[in-house]
Amino acid sequence: MGDETRTVLLGIVVEDPSSAESINKILHECRRYIIGRMGLPYSEKGISIISIVMDAPADVISAVSGKIGMLPGVSAKTVWSKNTGKRKE
Repeated sequence: MGDETRTVLLGIVVEDPSSAESINKILHECRRYIIGRMGLPYSEKGISIISIVMDAPADVISAVSGKIGMLPGVSAKTVWSKNTGKRKE
């Protein structure tokens, strides 16, 4: 892959547990770009928080964040690294 990539942190807050399957499907589709993932249930508030670290082309990152953020009861925000580079495969 010769595309320029960015490293990002994708933060996801899930308020509707019925969206979990759709989130996992989207993340599975882009699994080759995921460096790490951490999920935290916050039972006191009835939500789950997911942190995803990705190294991917900007269009892939935007598509993943957009698809997840459009799901019912889900918020997604992306923090972008300032540096671009080429991902080694």
